[in-house]
Amino acid sequence: MGSSGLPFEDTTDFENADRGFVGALVPAVVEAADGRVVYDNDAYAFLDGDCPDTAHPSLWRQARLCARQGLYEVTEGIYQVRGLDLSNMTLVEGERGVVVIDPLISAETAAAALALYREHRGDRPVTGLLYTHSHGDHFGGARGVLPRGTEEGVPVLAPAGFLEHAVSENVYAGNAMTRRAVFMYGDRLPKAPDGQIGAGLGMTTSTGTITLVPPTVDITRTGQEETVDGVRMVFQLTPGTEAPAEMNFLFPDHRALCLAENATHNMHNILTLRGAVVRDARIWARYLDEAIDFFGADYDVAFASHHWPTWGRENVVGFLTTQRDLYAYLHDQTLRLLNSGLTGPEIAEELRLPPALENSWHARGYYGSLSHNVKAVYQRYLGWFDGNPAHLWEHPPVEQAKRYVDVAGGPEQAMATARAYADAGDLRFAATLLNHVVFAAPGDEGAKEALAGIYDRLGHGAENGTWRNFYLTAAMELRHGENPAVLDAANPEVATALTTDMLLDSVAVRIDGPRAWHEDLAIDLVVTDERRRHRLTLHNGALTHRGVPAGQAPRSPAGLTLTLTRPQLLGVLAGKGLDGVTTDGDPALLARLFSYVTEPDKSFAVVTP
Repeated sequence: MGSSGLPFEDTTDFENADRGFVGALVPAVVEAADGRVVYDNDAYAFLDGDCPDTAHPSLWRQARLCARQGLYEVTEGIYQVRGLDLSNMTLVEGERGVVVIDPLISAETAAAALALYREHRGDRPVTGLLYTHSHGDHFGGARGVLPRGTEEGVPVLAPAGFLEHAVSENVYAGNAMTRRAVFMYGDRLPKAPDGQIGAGLGMTTSTGTITLVPPTVDITRTGQEETVDGVRMVFQLTPGTEAPAEMNFLFPDHRALCLAENATHNMHNILTLRGAVVRDARIWARYLDEAIDFFGADYDVAFASHHWPTWGRENVVGFLTTQRDLYAYLHDQTLRLLNSGLTGPEIAEELRLPPALENSWHARGYYGSLSHNVKAVYQRYLGWFDGNPAHLWEHPPVEQAKRYVDVAGGPEQAMATARAYADAGDLRFAATLLNHVVFAAPGDEGAKEALAGIYDRLGHGAENGTWRNFYLTAAMELRHGENPAVLDAANPEVATALTTDMLLDSVAVRIDGPRAWHEDLAIDLVVTDERRRHRLTLHNGALTHRGVPAGQAPRSPAGLTLTLTRPQLLGVLAGKGLDGVTTDGDPALLARLFSYVTEPDKSFAVVTP
């Protein structure tokens, strides 16, 4: 994580980050309807100062770049709002209005970004909406730019598979990911030189209302062309890169290339620390290579869903080439070493990037890191098990910790040993040993404080923004207890965008299987406005469902049949009862089914047992 050899004298990124500035939001504070602050970019004013001892100089530099805020002109007719959320919102002017690309995380920040654009460019209506990929920071603010009642006739474009992958990440496993995102983005940490100074990819996540307007136009192939409000676009599908569903695209009339989140000004994640499907670094590199040739010489500027643009075709080709080589090298060298018998942690210690990559600002590990990306590549190919049978059936963390501490001579001796390692500069093993003490003796406040102190030091020395936030949030929770996420990825607004199959899947993953082992029931849902019948079966603790045309007779009778509309179904699943719903059979079966549905713990312990 050192910074020696980096070209701090090179100010190109600062010049590009400031280029095209039109105007800022003053104050740069976005509030919800109830007055709650959901984003505050002014909190980062301290970054104007010199880098303190509590921050890595390279991460401080990146934070200063990401904290720049306002409306920027990318090229004639294309504008970006940056610094009002983790991601950027891009606006392309059409014949009648404006096409919005990636409406941030929250409806509130997206509305503020659109208002800032309109303040400087006029009150243009939103005539198109485009999602570059399936991550929440690129669709969550949709209702901020397309409020209910305004979406009629407005095309919503997304890569094929967008909705399926958005749901699998943000709904099925959403609670665990959202809880871990508290650590990754550090949104609950104080914004200060010794606290949260960014996340590498942007500053932090907004905490407003997540929404989703479902796509109406799928991009299914590379080379597909679409025109929205007179704006021509040519697409390159890039599935399995930074997201399972993602795409790059060219605006030929503007000579501008959107790179989504496939090429940003940092090393990205092969596996994000909040959790996700492991990405394919091999195919990522191939799609970047394809982009160099596919879009030819038809652009003069490239921009992405994070960070600042790159101007000049040759500069863009150089940028894409370095990014391509970064992911290809990371992938191929990890495979070379794992095929020589090294495990993920061993490869992470041995592998080093070539100097040309290591000293390139946009290949630095501010968001992803070489260390955890190598382990992700290993996981993609070989899974969690490293082949050593000693690791095949280890004790879970608490039981393992008790035994480690016993071997170390008890809690006091383990703490003394950890302090000795810390004094010798080995913070990594000090953290490991103290973590065992905390898990073996969770009531030991001295052990918690000692571990928090180690996490402070590790965080302050980290070049990677998400590592820093993880360490410092862990220290905060050790001292003050669990701090649940404010962001809610499972709110009713998102539910309205899901298909019925997705809604039923989201119920299935919340069934308390052991309590339902001996249950056997079947419920039919006849959704009249979809003309579909869905058979729900709870058997052996598993809730399964199957959809058929409404007129198709079921193979066997259900204990309860509900005939209802889609809005009524949403109400039933939200626990609002059966008002207006036609029932045939025993309504008590629905209550029995719901009695097995659990509510996830939004503040489950992470750094304590």
